[in-house]
Amino acid sequence: MITRKILTTMLPAVAALGLILSACAPSQAGAPTEAPTEASNQPAPEVAATNEPSPEPIMLTDSLGHIITLEAAAQRIISLAPSNTEILYSIGAGSQLVGRDEFSDYPPEASEVQSIGSTFGDLSPEPIVALEPDLVLAAAISPEEQIQTLLDIGLQVFVIANPTDFEGLYANIQQVGILTGHQADASALVDEMKTRVEAVTAAVEGSEPPKVFYEVDGSDPTAPWTTGTGTFQQMMFDLARGENISADIQGWAQLSLEEIVERDPAVIIFGTAPFVPTSVETLSARAGWGEISAVEMGQVYGVNTDWTDLPGPRLVDGLEAIARILHPDRFEQ
Repeated sequence: MITRKILTTMLPAVAALGLILSACAPSQAGAPTEAPTEASNQPAPEVAATNEPSPEPIMLTDSLGHIITLEAAAQRIISLAPSNTEILYSIGAGSQLVGRDEFSDYPPEASEVQSIGSTFGDLSPEPIVALEPDLVLAAAISPEEQIQTLLDIGLQVFVIANPTDFEGLYANIQQVGILTGHQADASALVDEMKTRVEAVTAAVEGSEPPKVFYEVDGSDPTAPWTTGTGTFQQMMFDLARGENISADIQGWAQLSLEEIVERDPAVIIFGTAPFVPTSVETLSARAGWGEISAVEMGQVYGVNTDWTDLPGPRLVDGLEAIARILHPDRFEQ
């Protein structure tokens, strides 16, 4: 069964692999969350550090090249992706959210906002239209046919790019700040995140990168899903000075147990979530895994999958967690 994590992470990769999306019940871990796209490597737009309404109409170009024009900052917003929802709340625009996709559950108060259902498969536009939004925030994982349907019925849709690095994430946050009238809040959040990222890179500078394996989905312990080049996790390993044993992989793929044993990581990190059954104990007890140095030395750790897979503000939490795991001597305990 393909899970919530597969659906929210690697829809493009799943299609490329020819996998069949048979369900989205969160019963087991899946492959990664919102897959990065090259469109996000643009620099963050210049914005004034003020939350005052702009006297001029707002015009922005989204990740698909669509130009959106708003007469004023959006006040009735629908989010079609968990990362968009998280950004809205992080810049103080949560009260402007009137509808959300069913997977948007952070922060907890987001769950109180009306759900418009799943954005995977067939999305009915009726619940969206009924909420009378002045802005629909989609994401690069949103199927283009759904976006076109919403555009065709006259809705204002802005597609947020999926970043391959923090600069792309900063640009997304700044754009949402402009669209919602929270430019100053967005700039403050970006500045805070930059400070935290710089603190991590300064702390680990000059350290020896340990070999690390990141498990996205261990449903098949003989060939777990992992992450490679062009992913959020790889970006964080680079910043935290970790040598990803799967760096030769593009995107996400399965790595056989034999390959993992041969590459012999000193550290193993896996994503944790309520729907992920893996624990340090169950992973360490898997047949054949005892030969890996990380298991032998007790260097197996779980990190909140939302901190590593969702392209939202909590990616910096993931970076800090990974850096502390890889280089505990560089941080205060």
